[in-house]
Amino acid sequence: MDDSLKWSMLTEVTGRGQAELLKSFLEAEGVEVQLIQESAGQSLFPVSIEGLGSVQVFVPNEKMEAARELLKDFETGEDAEFGDDDGSGEEQDAGK
Repeated sequence: MDDSLKWSMLTEVTGRGQAELLKSFLEAEGVEVQLIQESAGQSLFPVSIEGLGSVQVFVPNEKMEAARELLKDFETGEDAEFGDDDGSGEEQDAGK
């Protein structure tokens, strides 16, 4: 029986909404995600006092390195796939 952990915590974010955004971003890049949140923070009126609204984001160990790089992109708002270097939202034409 293999006792090693298969998943590790990538990060902890405040609020379920932020966690769901990050989950969607990572899953779109092929990284499976599990979200863990204290049950009190999931109530009808979620709170973020003393960490109750914190959500832990877990990814498979074999995807951790890629997930860390994607997390950096998520936090800075960068998306290298689209070549958005000037912040205009449009790709630059190298021929101009």
